[in-house]
Amino acid sequence: MPSEFFIARKLIKSEVQGKKLSRPIVRISIISIALAIVVNLLTLAVVKGFQQEVRHKITGFGAHFFIKMVGDATPYETPPIPINHPAFDQLKTIPNLSGIYPVAYKPALLQSKNADSKIRLASGKDSLINKQDILGVIFKGLSHSNHWSFFKENLVEGVIPKFSKTADIEPVVLSKKTAKLLGFKLNDTVDAFFVRNTPVKRQFVISGIYSTGLEEFDEKIVLTNIPIVQELNDWGLNATIRIADTLSHGSLLIKADVSGGNGTCLYDWGKGFQRFNMFEFYPTKDTLIRLITEEIQLGSTKTKSSVADTSYLQIKLNGLPSGKFMLDENTELTRKYLDNEGNHYQVFTENKSVIECLQIDGASANLGYVSGFEITIQKWNELDLMSVKLKQLIEMIPDDAGSLLQVNSIQDTEKELFLWLGFLDINVFIIIVLMLLIGVINMGSAMLVLIVVRTNFIGMLKALGATNWTIRKIFLIQAGFLMLRGMFWGNLIGLSLCLIQKYTGVISLNPEVYYLSQVPIELDVWHFIGLNLGTIVICLSALVLPSFVITRINPVKAIRFD
Repeated sequence: MPSEFFIARKLIKSEVQGKKLSRPIVRISIISIALAIVVNLLTLAVVKGFQQEVRHKITGFGAHFFIKMVGDATPYETPPIPINHPAFDQLKTIPNLSGIYPVAYKPALLQSKNADSKIRLASGKDSLINKQDILGVIFKGLSHSNHWSFFKENLVEGVIPKFSKTADIEPVVLSKKTAKLLGFKLNDTVDAFFVRNTPVKRQFVISGIYSTGLEEFDEKIVLTNIPIVQELNDWGLNATIRIADTLSHGSLLIKADVSGGNGTCLYDWGKGFQRFNMFEFYPTKDTLIRLITEEIQLGSTKTKSSVADTSYLQIKLNGLPSGKFMLDENTELTRKYLDNEGNHYQVFTENKSVIECLQIDGASANLGYVSGFEITIQKWNELDLMSVKLKQLIEMIPDDAGSLLQVNSIQDTEKELFLWLGFLDINVFIIIVLMLLIGVINMGSAMLVLIVVRTNFIGMLKALGATNWTIRKIFLIQAGFLMLRGMFWGNLIGLSLCLIQKYTGVISLNPEVYYLSQVPIELDVWHFIGLNLGTIVICLSALVLPSFVITRINPVKAIRFD
């Protein structure tokens, strides 16, 4: 054992003159080191926990990356991408991607229930009025393979629905905030209004209610099955076979009525694809006309796309038709409708023959398009590196149709939130520096007191031939013992407080202000080791300066010192 270390241990345990003066100073120095460790440990655990929880919630709503068509549009209004876009086959070659999920967005208005409310008139009398509130939201369509686990974690009522094609009313999951604003509860029916080629009203049933604490997101995101949102967006081709109101050379004019797409299509009426979207037809027997419509990708080397829509027109005869078709006063084909949608009707010939027509619309190609793809990664600290890889692989590389894709990281789409989270690191740095400064000042004071009360001892060591550096090391080691004692109690108290908060959540927060309902704690072993090593290294290094006082002590005067 080195002699300096041995002497320092003996000095810690020995009784000395000036004990009444040195003891409170030493205790204050130990308490200051313990307090610095407690405060710094709690600061690191709380801030890192807060950053991690907020990041987790933000990425739960939007993933780490979002791939969409190039442009300034938000993810909620971006042009659709083919779900089988060739670029996404290349994504599977990138390691450390934990998931690639198609998503679809559609803005909507939710309407509350009828509610009676009292208002006070100018006359002082109460009047009962009936009102309904409207709230703008974003429907987000997720597939079954999507990261539903995040919303399961934050579900407060109900369940994540099992979507079924046979359901009478489609289920949705909305936030507690939205439900409160509109007065809904679990299993209520919600009216939603969507703007499309023809504005529509759809009803949904609330199967689950979630709450994440991120009020900005909770208030606007409504979750449902992705095919519902794809259909509501009118993406892709939607083909219908119609009979025109005008005749052509006395025959019916069968034409393709197509919506969506880029307006340039190929049509297969049963004899291969061609560019003609209509033909003349005079029925002589029961007939089923089939039409396959495919969009021509502009600028593509391919003849047609891989997304198509198939529709039918069923014609049944009641009697053999002959002569001309009957027209109304506007010289348009006379029809008798058999349904409210206008898809089932009858037309007539002059010999009173009845021709029954049933339009069977295609399932549309909406399912072939999505708003974009969300990509999740395994480690947050790989975000910047993965962003570079994705952009090199996808951005500014046109596909066969000449379209370009864009990669947005969650830090791009939520700049303000992440800028705010970044400022927290500055706060942590300031707090740690201030607490270490307080510890250094108190330890420096304690060392000076220990040197003063040991002046006789220092003089005797110098008289025996000890060098100044040897004596300084003795007092530095002694100060190290005191710091270790303070660090022990600081770590014990700090870790205890962290564990109590982590597992009990005794300290709560206002989620409208802090996005979280309780103070988060994230304990990192490397932060713990770094904090303790940094504290002892910095404090001991700073104490080298006050120990310089020992070199100024004269041995003769020191031995006589009382």
